Amino acid sequence: MRTFNSILYVTNGIFDETAGLKQALRFAMSNRETLDVLLVYPALLKAQKAYTDTYSKYLEEQLSLALERVCEALNLDHGKVPFRIIQEEVVIPPAIQVIRHVLREGYDLVIKEAEPREHGKGFGAMDMTLLRKCPCTVWLARPVLHKQEEFRFAVAVDAESRDPSEKALSLRLLELSRSLADRFNGSLNILSCWDYEYEQFLRYKAWASIPEEEHEKNVREADSDHQTLLKALIDESGIGSNHKVFRMRGRPDILIPEFVEKEHVDILVMGTVARTGILGFLIGNTAENIVNTMNCSLLALKPSGFVSPVKAFP
Repeated sequence: MRTFNSILYVTNGIFDETAGLKQALRFAMSNRETLDVLLVYPALLKAQKAYTDTYSKYLEEQLSLALERVCEALNLDHGKVPFRIIQEEVVIPPAIQVIRHVLREGYDLVIKEAEPREHGKGFGAMDMTLLRKCPCTVWLARPVLHKQEEFRFAVAVDAESRDPSEKALSLRLLELSRSLADRFNGSLNILSCWDYEYEQFLRYKAWASIPEEEHEKNVREADSDHQTLLKALIDESGIGSNHKVFRMRGRPDILIPEFVEKEHVDILVMGTVARTGILGFLIGNTAENIVNTMNCSLLALKPSGFVSPVKAFP
């Protein structure tokens, strides 16, 4: 199954990007797709302009050496790996330059090494801008904890989608995560959170003297409804049965990062949805809280119809 048609790997040539390049090359090869590597680097100061060509050539040489090392680690013939290096000097925030390039060239997947962070959790400013404003799927890569045949994938879905577009996104998340787990010979966990959101409000308000039995009945019904909806969603996705389902009661922005850390998940697949109606404002509070505490790779899908607030040309 060809999941993506045009893949872009983004680098600024500063950090060791072995993890990101490994994941990008593995995926591009399994997808039978040429990997475009976009090297973005800041424009030199006016007094240093004479060194621009030397600087650019040095960065490209270092990137080529990194690609060779990754190919060797993956037992790939460097000469037969389909990739091309594209360089762009930037005078604007690099994330905006990347998004403009994506819009002009029509990529449907951007892969990038996650920026180094204290304690290894959350994502930096450039990464967050890509998550919020890049028009296509974004894969932020971190080193995996397991061998390729033991990759642990998790996908977070909302079984109680409030409109057709959200349900469509959940179905795409399930289909994509199944495809990725199969490509990498990994395992797949499906995560979905539920709660009876009015319980605390009703249980402890003096004016609402609702019997305890009724509270418990309402909670059981909420649990049962979520289970039914989640099963129907998974069945509709057609991903089969080679997965584990984890239904967790409580806040997803707390429970999902806890699960990822406890179960040593390598890659979390999730959607970024906000119901603000504001152009380009994509990550809602729940999704933002989740990604700010992530310590693994993240593959984030946009809902259909999302329009980036960034324009292809200035």
